[in-house]
Amino acid sequence: MASKATVTTQKKAQAHSLHIGLNEVSAAAYAGWTGPLAACEFDAHDMAAIAGLQGMKSTLLLTKKGTRANVLSAIRRSAKALAPGDLFFLSYSGHGGQVPDVSGEEADKLDETWCLFDGQLIDDELYFELSRFKAGVRILVLSDSCHSGSVVRAARPAPGTPEQRPKIMPPAVGMRVYTAHKAFYDKLQQEVAKAAGGTVSDPDTALAQVAVSGRLTAIVKQFQPSVVLVSGCQDNQFSMDGNHNGAFTEQVLQVWNNGGFKGNHAVFHAKVRAGLPPTQSPNLFTLGPAAAFLKQTPFTI
Repeated sequence: MASKATVTTQKKAQAHSLHIGLNEVSAAAYAGWTGPLAACEFDAHDMAAIAGLQGMKSTLLLTKKGTRANVLSAIRRSAKALAPGDLFFLSYSGHGGQVPDVSGEEADKLDETWCLFDGQLIDDELYFELSRFKAGVRILVLSDSCHSGSVVRAARPAPGTPEQRPKIMPPAVGMRVYTAHKAFYDKLQQEVAKAAGGTVSDPDTALAQVAVSGRLTAIVKQFQPSVVLVSGCQDNQFSMDGNHNGAFTEQVLQVWNNGGFKGNHAVFHAKVRAGLPPTQSPNLFTLGPAAAFLKQTPFTI
């Protein structure tokens, strides 16, 4: 009797996306500062549109919905649901900020943040949350903000037009916010270090130096998903807001060309960077085993 042929079916990859756009933040959480911007909600809508056309299951969090709880909950849902081969696309448009690093080895180190509506999300937290995705999950992060370690120590560049605004919380405001909520932000860093299994030392270099750093954190050491991060500017620059899109997001949309772009993440980054002025040069980082992912076309499920 002839044996029945064995039919194997390959699981179709799925994709989730999360798009965060904040045109202002809560004065109660930021020492009276609201940080008004104009284009961040447009940026989030446009990134969600790309995700939708690619067949991703998207979550959109705008201004008052862009809370710490909502962002962390959305990331964690995707981390639980996605399997090897799946894709998670995360975009952020809003202010970047800083808080003093209390979990690292350098007393004067600053941790970078995304300024969410009711409080900042520190980079330690973001790296740890991304580390909880399964091995083989691909993660693309587009960050249209200022959040580098040296940016507040650089001279503030002149805006290109009267409508442009730098996407960074002023240093004086940042220190007022930290002073008012010191126990909260210190505890966040300590909890991440504990959850990661050790001291989180210098997480700011993790993305840029993951292959060579001798001071990698427990977070990075345990990192199994493949991450490509394109940030809006270099360490000594500012990401600029606009009236309809941030400068970085506007260039992302132009290069993507409604899906007409052909090439990989590295080519995509190079073209986005080429379309912006020397005062804003987007950075490209990878984290985890990202070599194969880097060679794929952006937003590909």
